[in-house]
Amino acid sequence: MAPRLTVVVSQGRSNHPQKRQLEEQIVAQLLGSPRIEVTVIPHLYDLQPEGTGVLCLRGISGSMVVLSWLYPRAAFWVLDRHGIRGHRGQTQLRQGDDSGEEEDFPDESPTSEDPASETTPERGPVPDRWIYCLDLRVADDPGAFVEEIHRIAQECSARAEQQSQPSSAPTNGQGMQTLVALSLPAESDNSSEGASGSLSPPSPNDSQPRRVEESGPRRWYPVIDYSRCTNCLECLDFCLFGVYGVDGHQNIVVQQPDNCRKGCPACSRVCPAGAIIFPEHKTPAIAGADTGQETGLKIDLSKLFGAPDALELAVEERDRELVAAGREAVGMSVGVPKRQAGKPPAARDELDDLIDAVDELEL
Repeated sequence: MAPRLTVVVSQGRSNHPQKRQLEEQIVAQLLGSPRIEVTVIPHLYDLQPEGTGVLCLRGISGSMVVLSWLYPRAAFWVLDRHGIRGHRGQTQLRQGDDSGEEEDFPDESPTSEDPASETTPERGPVPDRWIYCLDLRVADDPGAFVEEIHRIAQECSARAEQQSQPSSAPTNGQGMQTLVALSLPAESDNSSEGASGSLSPPSPNDSQPRRVEESGPRRWYPVIDYSRCTNCLECLDFCLFGVYGVDGHQNIVVQQPDNCRKGCPACSRVCPAGAIIFPEHKTPAIAGADTGQETGLKIDLSKLFGAPDALELAVEERDRELVAAGREAVGMSVGVPKRQAGKPPAARDELDDLIDAVDELEL
């Protein structure tokens, strides 16, 4: 018999009636499904590192679907930093925009799936399971999510059946592949102090979901997408608040997440690979939308219209936070990306030609 699929519904930060109704309607429509277990947790991004919510998630051994009010890529790597890992599953629900999202940080301005967490050999093997992340902002109809979850459950059952046949081997690209995917131990986190919560046991007749209660402050910290990170350490140089560090293998980690300044995404702007995510930021590319590695493109387009480029904006944001913390602004004199200075320039493309053409017009 195929293992049951765990569906985790991560509740929004507010008690907005429409959001809470959508969450509860999805839960209600899934209850009683023979192949599905339902767990309800607080907002995924705010979970404390050793709190009840994280301990509950770590206790899930099989594949899971996580529904949250975050971009799927952001949710996947938030889970990763808490030591909840697996191969990233494909979803047929397409990403919508976030124009209706609440402004948790009003001072800030406003697809296809990434690979699983394949990265350096020091990260260790990924558990043999799949994690599917769904964005609750994609649709208002709970039926759309329920239908996709049942599709995923069938996909997981077929995968388990195929794995249970020792002599079978995939015959096409849809079969199981041997993934040399790797992952880090959960990053250290110093924010568990003051957290409290409780975990209700699963109902024996599945008439009620398992609910996790946990109280704690809203959080703001960077999340690293290790499928993109090149370990260039530019963020370590640029951040002056002690957020980043390196592990025993000299891999970059978010070492002191709560040293991060609320609302500041400066390190994300200077990351050459677009690997740093701030899930609550209003700009989709910074918040984890699957928009590709667009750091250079964003810089060039901003120059085209006379706006500050990404580095200038990052330095301005960093100086603002330094002054707010009672320190002196440093401008471009400290931590400006230098580690990649010796690398050969990237090949020219059509955008470079466009920029040169505009410069020649002397507008």
